[in-house]
Amino acid sequence: MTKAQAGDKGTGVFAAKATVLVVDDERIIRELCERALREYRVLQAGTCQEALRVFGTEPVDLILSDIMMPGGTGIDLLKQVKMLDPNAAVIIMTGFAEKDVILNALKEDADDFINKPLNLLQLRTTVEKALSRKALKEELANIKRADQLKSGFLSLISHKLRTPITGISLFLQNLQRGVFTSDDDTLRECIALARGEADYLGRLVSDLLAFSQVMSEGTELQREECNLNTMASALLKKSREMHGKYEIEVDFNQGRVPLLMLDRAKIDFALKQIIDNAFKFSGATGHVGLSILPGTDEVIIIITDSGIGIPPAELPKVFEKFYQIDPDNTGQVRGFGLGLFYARDFIRQHAGSVSIDSASGLGTTVTVSLPLKSEE
Repeated sequence: MTKAQAGDKGTGVFAAKATVLVVDDERIIRELCERALREYRVLQAGTCQEALRVFGTEPVDLILSDIMMPGGTGIDLLKQVKMLDPNAAVIIMTGFAEKDVILNALKEDADDFINKPLNLLQLRTTVEKALSRKALKEELANIKRADQLKSGFLSLISHKLRTPITGISLFLQNLQRGVFTSDDDTLRECIALARGEADYLGRLVSDLLAFSQVMSEGTELQREECNLNTMASALLKKSREMHGKYEIEVDFNQGRVPLLMLDRAKIDFALKQIIDNAFKFSGATGHVGLSILPGTDEVIIIITDSGIGIPPAELPKVFEKFYQIDPDNTGQVRGFGLGLFYARDFIRQHAGSVSIDSASGLGTTVTVSLPLKSEE
């Protein structure tokens, strides 16, 4: 382990630097590379096995590997690294000029080559170019993922909006055709259903506007003094009214906590998603509770409900984008499956955490932790 590994790991000193892992069984070569690549965070490994251990535990941006080493060649390392991460950047150092070595490395998707004895200027140039190419590939991959997400989101919106619009349209068509009479009980039922669909449509549009706003805000926090007790109380009342579940018992335990420096909009949004789910997945009666507990260096917010709960197999997926729990397997779960994804993201932006404990039929408990002091 090098000075860079031991002394600066986790301190943030190299946070803005790319990390290069130099793999060579000769210590003098590793140290020469480290001195030549001072502008990067440099890690060292003397064998393929050691390199794989480092690669599995450290954020490595590029591997600079020798070909001939005891216990495995640079080609072996190249194969295993590309299996773990096809986008990993690997430069092969070799003193051999045989074509089969070069061809094997190219076949395994090596990013570049450099000959021994090392030319330090060439080394720096080769590393810089390889990192630039990797950054470009990652940017293109991000653009592709964004396009896929956009396409999936548009498809989801279309599906979610179509259901209530179809219901309202059918009712209006039947009304126009004179299917109902003025004193028909079915007419009153259909009016109530159409009104419910219209209300749901309005909530979907509101949610769309809210998601559109939060997705465009990025990670920069606009902090201000916030009273968590006041925020939580208002959210409980609003969510209960929105879902029309006035028979649900609400238990709110305020905490003696100071004002926190938070991005009010983001934390309000995060807590709203969790509280809305507590009411959404509860029946007409039951219990929803919210407790704010002060800690030594954090504030804990616990939201509980006595609703349908979440099967254990579903718990790891609940924070995924577009994922929705469908307890009745109807395929008609309302909403977009984005609430908990952004809730966790916003809480993490505040250096906080969120976890869910639940079981089918036994309700759900969500625990949110926020630091008392902001990390500027």
